[in-house]
Amino acid sequence: MPHTPDPDEDGPATRPPHPPVHYAEQALLGGLLAEPQRLADVSGIGPQAFSTAAHTAVFTAIRALPAPPSTETTDWAAAFAALRARSGPVPERTDHTAWLDTVLASAREQARGLTAAHLHALISACPNPRHIAAYARIIEGEHARRRLHRAAQHLIQTAQDASLPHPVPTVFAEADTLTSTVDGIVAAFPPHSGSLPRTPAPPPAPVRDGEEAAQEERLLLATCAARPADAEQMRWLAADDFTRPLHAGLWQCLTTLIRQGAPIDRVTLVWEAQQRGLLNRTDDPRNLLGFLAETDVCAPYLGERILHRSALTTAQQVGRRIAAFTDDAANTPYQLVVGSRRALADLTAVRARWHQATTAKPVNRASPRTAGVAPRAGPPRTAAAPASRITR
Repeated sequence: MPHTPDPDEDGPATRPPHPPVHYAEQALLGGLLAEPQRLADVSGIGPQAFSTAAHTAVFTAIRALPAPPSTETTDWAAAFAALRARSGPVPERTDHTAWLDTVLASAREQARGLTAAHLHALISACPNPRHIAAYARIIEGEHARRRLHRAAQHLIQTAQDASLPHPVPTVFAEADTLTSTVDGIVAAFPPHSGSLPRTPAPPPAPVRDGEEAAQEERLLLATCAARPADAEQMRWLAADDFTRPLHAGLWQCLTTLIRQGAPIDRVTLVWEAQQRGLLNRTDDPRNLLGFLAETDVCAPYLGERILHRSALTTAQQVGRRIAAFTDDAANTPYQLVVGSRRALADLTAVRARWHQATTAKPVNRASPRTAGVAPRAGPPRTAAAPASRITR
């Protein structure tokens, strides 16, 4: 039996296996070529929903051309003999045959490699033209997956772009675009209960300028241990904003002592840290007391910069999480919607705290207590911490 070429075939050794949606696209196009009147059953997708240039070109041509009169008895052997004959008389040329010829000529304007044999392969790939609506739904779901993946990648790239003059507002704008993409998918695939994705979470996003971030966190903790009132001005800062577990734990200790109205200095803070299990037997409390002794900084300014970094890191991790959902072929469109909304909620929480911080009383960025930390939009450039300090 002669081999019928795949419309996108380059040879078995030149490309990986096609995903299932590729065959749904073939089945839909083949069904429309065999029974053009069924185009009315196709909704929710356009040419951009197809995964190959050839499929896009054929669907565009089918949509653009009026369908021929309905027929149930097309002689496909004669029809494709007519398509293959580029000159001379062709016997038994029907309206359907002429329409196929026009579709082929129109599609070739976008995909020059298309032939009559390709259209024949598409028609042969359709198990049942009456299932066209189901094929369209499959294609719509996979197109939604690709759109969500692209939007998540854009968010990741924006969060990683160190050249942006105003990175946090730009990242939030990109997050809005991602949210709009999710909302668009909801219109076609409303989520339902019990549809959380089971995709494992990707590893944490890397922290930009990790040692500088840790130095800023140490300076902030030292200042707030000496001046707890500074910490009370920063209710918008959370333990999750810190890059080191020890620093996050110390911030929780500090805020707990403030709520309790307990005496606060570096000694009481270290004791509270021990009570919470933040120190192990190998830790020397003198190291912790040493870095808590440096207090010559503007705490609200450093707090805002820590939150700045946290917003970018959270955005990057949210994008990575959603991209992981889309990479898992087992996730349905419903699960993509639910998982994406859960992930975006983390960024929404950081965004609310960022708004609270940046609309509060302006921080005096020219204060001499910034200890040489130059205010600017990019990553912090503080001096490196002494090696003797605890940096967990």
